This record gives sequence, C-alpha cells and structure tokens, in this order.
Amino acid sequence: MIYRFYEKILLRDLQTLPEHICFMITGQDMLDAPGNLYRAAQWCRDLGIKSAMFHISTPDPARLERCLPRIREVASIAHLTLHYRDEKEVGGEGMDVTVAIGKSGREEIAGCVRRMAEDGVDPELVDEDLLESYLTFNYEPDLVIKTGGDHLTDFLIWQSVYSELFFLDVNWALLRKVDFLRALRDFQSRARRFGR
Repeated sequence: MIYRFYEKILLRDLQTLPEHICFMITGQDMLDAPGNLYRAAQWCRDLGIKSAMFHISTPDPARLERCLPRIREVASIAHLTLHYRDEKEVGGEGMDVTVAIGKSGREEIAGCVRRMAEDGVDPELVDEDLLESYLTFNYEPDLVIKTGGDHLTDFLIWQSVYSELFFLDVNWALLRKVDFLRALRDFQSRARRFGR
C-alpha cells in the first residue's frame, strides 16, 4: 500500500523523462525473473519513453533459451527487436524495445573495424560518424540502469559515453515500479553536460 502512495508521489513530480533507456542485467537475473523484462518495457511505454533496450550479459546465451518465449511477449505491447546469438528477430508495433542477449561492446567495435576493412574504407576517412554508421546498435541511451551491482558491462561502450548511469540497490528479481521511478527522478535532477 505504501509503495503505491510513493509511486503516485514520484509520478506527480516527474517532468523530465529520458527518451531512451538501457537496462543492464545479468543472465542469472533473467533466469530468476523473466517476467520483469515485460513489466519494465510496459512501464517505459506507459510513461511515453521512446525506446528501451535490455542488455542481458551472459557468456552462454544458450542458457537463456527457455526465457525467449517470455521475451517475445514484449512484441504484444511494443516493436521488439531481439538479438540472440547471430540472429535478429523483429515483431510487434509501438515503442521500440531492443533485447540483446550476450552481446559485447568490444566485439561490436571490432566488428565495425572488420566491416570497414572489408569495404575497403580508407583509414584517413574514418571518423566518429563513419564508425557510428557501422555499429550494430545505433542507440544512445540517455539513462543506463544497472540492477543489483556496481559495475557495468562493456555493452554500448561507444554509445553510452554520455549516458547518465543509475545503479539500483535492488536485484532484478526484486525490481518494483517504484525503484524504476526513483531512477527517473534521479535522472531528472542531473545537469547533463554531454562530455563538456
């Protein structure tokens, strides 16, 4: 009961929302609470956030195969892009939601360099804009939310350089809407400098 009251207070005071959010969770988080991904996507949609990305960090994506049906449920409320192994699935309509399982930012950057070399790009022509055009995930989150830990993965290492970071003190399995709203309140209070 008290959480619903607190939610209303937080919602009332939210005025500046991020347009793009990235949640960083572990493979074990996903196994412990696979339904939370749908819930978090729904919270984002209901608040009018433009897009949400979920990075599920795991060295063994096959372990999460049993979670795929729950992840695919997101397509019933949003436009879902799912990156799993070397495959990409797209479905649904509405707010953009991307789920990336076991992807690495280092691998993404190395892949950009390889593709530029394969395309015969002159090294003198390589700049930030060209590199960004080769990225798999052309997504710059305003806010990165990490649950249950104090370190990030290397996912979106190029794209999140100017993102605001929020480390939730609760694990993914215990995530409540009020925790999500606390992250948004914190985002709202920050003066973004974008590296300046």
